[in-house]
Amino acid sequence: MTDHPSWLVAGRTTFRVVRYERSIWVLSCAPSSGSGKGVLARADLISGTDAGPAPDVFDPRSLVGPEPLVTRLRELGPVARWRNPDLWDAVATAVLRQVIRASHARRLYQDFCRAHGEPVATRFGQAWLFPVPETVLGLSDAEFARLGLAFKRHALRAAAEACCEFRSKWAALQPVDLLTELQSVPRVGPWTAGAAVADLTNDYALYPFADLAVRTWIDRLAPGRTWPESEHDFALAWARLAGDHLCAWTLLTLAWGNRHAIGASL
Repeated sequence: MTDHPSWLVAGRTTFRVVRYERSIWVLSCAPSSGSGKGVLARADLISGTDAGPAPDVFDPRSLVGPEPLVTRLRELGPVARWRNPDLWDAVATAVLRQVIRASHARRLYQDFCRAHGEPVATRFGQAWLFPVPETVLGLSDAEFARLGLAFKRHALRAAAEACCEFRSKWAALQPVDLLTELQSVPRVGPWTAGAAVADLTNDYALYPFADLAVRTWIDRLAPGRTWPESEHDFALAWARLAGDHLCAWTLLTLAWGNRHAIGASL
């Protein structure tokens, strides 16, 4: 699942670089050489000594629910997603994604990384880490504007200041507590906090699952099914459908959308 805006493409390989503990890793996925539609996913150490991150795997064959939703999600096969190992990146990414389309957020993220992030050479090509909080706090209003981030500058600065002060505390919190704690940061509301925590933990029961992305993809997955129009009512209906498997239903729906997003308006 390559929903995070840091993913880059080199030929048939999709890759990104991440900070993990005191190390930097390149994560990559590419079609396997064998038969079928398998994907080879791997993490390669760039610098440091920490053990590499491993993706979590979600199997849609475990879903029970209405047709054609279940059948179409099962066609994905097992879905692997790496957790974002960098708390700051997860929060900043969620801030960038506020109230804009995913394609726009991806462009802003990657332009910001190229302008002010740490470059990392990989065997697939050049990549960049997201700028550290201290770098973000040192940027002028004019530089934010040059990068198309004038609207985001206050939220990014507030998140950077809070991360510099509370990162150690946040890292020790349980996901539900972190969800609450992040909302004490100015301009970080329930949607931003939920998106950040889901990115960090792969617990998509904490994702804002009534957002436009989920509602758009579920309409395309089952165009003949009628869903409530309001976010509140959709959230209730979605939670009833998913039951104890809210995380899997939400993540797999977003994964289906991620696969079908080329040329889409999100």
